[in-house]
Amino acid sequence: MRAIICHEPFRLGLVARDTPVAGPGEVLIRIRRVGLCGTDYHIFSGKHPFLNYPRVMGHELSGEVAGLGAGTSLRIGQPVTINPYLACGICIACRKAKPNACVNIRVLGVHIDGGMCDMLVVPESAVVDAEGLTADQAAMVEFLAIGAHAVTRAPAAGVERMLVVGAGPIGIATALFGRLRGFEVILADRRQARLDYARDRLGLDGVQADDRLEAVLGQHTRGDMFDLVFDATGSLPAMRRSLGLVAHGGALVLVGVAVGDLTFEDPEFHKREAMLIASRNALSSDFERVIAAIKSGDIPTDQLQTQSVDAEELPTRMPDLIARADSVLKAIAHF
Repeated sequence: MRAIICHEPFRLGLVARDTPVAGPGEVLIRIRRVGLCGTDYHIFSGKHPFLNYPRVMGHELSGEVAGLGAGTSLRIGQPVTINPYLACGICIACRKAKPNACVNIRVLGVHIDGGMCDMLVVPESAVVDAEGLTADQAAMVEFLAIGAHAVTRAPAAGVERMLVVGAGPIGIATALFGRLRGFEVILADRRQARLDYARDRLGLDGVQADDRLEAVLGQHTRGDMFDLVFDATGSLPAMRRSLGLVAHGGALVLVGVAVGDLTFEDPEFHKREAMLIASRNALSSDFERVIAAIKSGDIPTDQLQTQSVDAEELPTRMPDLIARADSVLKAIAHF
């Protein structure tokens, strides 16, 4: 079978591998689509904090059941997406029903090889039924689930205004689910092209994150700022700046992850009595919520996918996709 492997930063290759076989409790998936996200771009660029090379990337997956190991109950040909967060089931986080924060977590495409290949074996527990979705829609469930999970992490009582810093795929997903929750949502991003796309295609208002950001948002909120601020930039300077956008009594939710130490001015944090919340990955319930929202038409997936690329073109197309970040919201590879 074909596999796209990142040998080292900035070097992708198309290689041939043996087709895996599903063991007891496992399912063989014929991969049809792989969504590309910031994690993949960071891996390619050598910026991911939790990865060793070489690695087959890919965790935004859709496909169909191609083989069943002993003791499984799915059907051949069933359309599926994959929950790529493989948890141990026994650590303190798993015992608290938080497998997304498993101490021993293995994320497909990060800690272990992922789905940029023709065939992939996963535990049956990682398989999510995608009946009723297109292959492209099913490949978007995972990144949307991250946004859905982030919104559920934040308190809802007394919330009116919500700001999402970073208008990439995760930020857009967070904004869409915040809007579904009834919040007034605004985006902030350095790239005006992203804000224009979000406004014109998704109906999401935005503000350019330049040197006047605090003043502009202060004027917009009459000095109150935002009950909830979600930072989806993966940038330490942006995360630090986001605290200043939180209303007194509000919360800052960190959705992105960055290498290094994150520090805040303690007086600024305390005078707000602010809540600082981390949001990591997603739960099975988030996947279910996303699938229901897509089926109901609440999530306009046709406006989220901006590029399609053939899998065999990835080794040469990846640098271009990164360079064109202003015009790439969600690129999906076809296998």
